[in-house]
Amino acid sequence: MGKPILEVNDLSVSFRMYDRGLTQYDLNIISRLNVTVHEGEIMVVVGASGSGKSVLAHAVLGILPPNAAVGGEMRYNGAPLTDAVRREKVGSEIIMIPQSVTYLDPVMKVGRQVCGVHGTKAQQQAAFRRYGLRESVAEMYPFQLSGGMTRRVLISTAIISDARLILADEPTPGLSQDIAEETMRNFRELADEGRGILMITHDIDIALQVADRIAVFYDGRTVDVCDREAFLAGGDALRHPYTRALWAALPQNGFRAVAPEDFMKEEGAP
Repeated sequence: MGKPILEVNDLSVSFRMYDRGLTQYDLNIISRLNVTVHEGEIMVVVGASGSGKSVLAHAVLGILPPNAAVGGEMRYNGAPLTDAVRREKVGSEIIMIPQSVTYLDPVMKVGRQVCGVHGTKAQQQAAFRRYGLRESVAEMYPFQLSGGMTRRVLISTAIISDARLILADEPTPGLSQDIAEETMRNFRELADEGRGILMITHDIDIALQVADRIAVFYDGRTVDVCDREAFLAGGDALRHPYTRALWAALPQNGFRAVAPEDFMKEEGAP
């Protein structure tokens, strides 16, 4: 395993909210969250909706809303990930494949957006062929694309970049099985070139095809980090009861449901 590209230590994120009568309160989304992505590694982040997965990606990029308060430490290539570093690196060395398909510039043709600053027309055309997009799609605007087409365009943008760190937030919804599997193979190739990939997903099965490690989030914190082999083995190979509950809920493991109070009791929570 290569050296760390991204280190997130004791991250906390809360949002200042307003209740009735303009009473303010803090909504805690992430507490004591830790995750590290190394060179050549695909780190897959899994967990229930609302566990803080997408908030983590937005915190790394520095695109949380103004009412967010962020604590803890984030490092990129061993140095603090400051706003100045983000202005220099995001969009070139740090790329995000967002969950929302509304991230494309609505007034720019998609071919030009995929090329970005450093990409070439030939690279864009090759990426579109790989993902089953006609050459004419390059001349379209985002509003002319279907949701699945938009996601393939976003993935193409990351694939042809020179990014060292790729944040992929739910990259496969709306894709056919063949295209989703092709995307996973492309991620594996990029990681094997020495890049680091942080993939946030609900599709555990397809992510396990290429993952190196799996970070399990629950209630805004990291409860487990395990190797792919341990997750595939399941049962006693998994340390945390919530990780075992996720494994048991997979189709091939019988869709066995575990109530939250049961695995929290096993963990020793009051």
